Amino acid sequence: MPLDAFVLALGSAFLHALWNLILGRERDPEAATAIALVTAVVLFAPLAIWRFDADPRVWPFIAVTSMLQLIYFAALATAYRHADVSVVYPIARGLAPVLVLLVGVTMLGTGASAGQAAGVCLVGLGVMLVRGIGSGHADGRGVGAAFGVAVASCIAAYTLVDKHGIEHASPVVYLELGMIPATIGYVGFLLLTEHGTARVRTAARLLPAAAGILSFVAYALVLAALVRASAAAVASVRETSVLMAAFLAAPLAGERVGPGRLSGAALVVAGVALIATG
Repeated sequence: MPLDAFVLALGSAFLHALWNLILGRERDPEAATAIALVTAVVLFAPLAIWRFDADPRVWPFIAVTSMLQLIYFAALATAYRHADVSVVYPIARGLAPVLVLLVGVTMLGTGASAGQAAGVCLVGLGVMLVRGIGSGHADGRGVGAAFGVAVASCIAAYTLVDKHGIEHASPVVYLELGMIPATIGYVGFLLLTEHGTARVRTAARLLPAAAGILSFVAYALVLAALVRASAAAVASVRETSVLMAAFLAAPLAGERVGPGRLSGAALVVAGVALIATG
């Protein structure tokens, strides 16, 4: 893997972990997510217009991915209200490639190597350690794990959709077109809830807005890395964000991250690397 691609993928991993930690430490993650989404969509709209390149066949994919992105952000924000980022994030990021692999094997007949099978086992063990074997719901781990699975399912679903949808539009345009309906739906629903307008107004601060910008920049770095290296190599490096989030959760979000959770995050990263390169 070329050094420049490695640096780009590693930078993307760091930014992805960072924007999740920013939203996870907010007092109202749902409202903070609304600010992040609006900021990103508005800020990157001129670039999407300038580089607009899409054919009519993209619209069915945009419709589906927008719905999945809406569910993804709603589940992610709700998860961060009830549980630590260091619990939700490794489960969501780790299980997503496992689910994509399982769909490929069971429904698409793609098959799986011994390395990929070993990777699935490592991810499963890592998730158990992150979740905490025998831990109850008092500390939010049970709820966090459940929402983590929901988020992972959304990631796996829109990954499979976007793999084909991106063939009909440039990446930045595709991302912007998919995020506009999702953002409108998310913010619109939140504003209709009790005290929704006040919540969004209170969350309108620099950090949530920065999280939205970081999410788009992280994606741009991945695209740049993919130009220089294989998708498997980039995916492997990018999943180090799981370990970064676990390590940074204590100093940045004030979470109590013990050796078990850190070890679980490390196993998730190793498992995903095997899946990506197997």
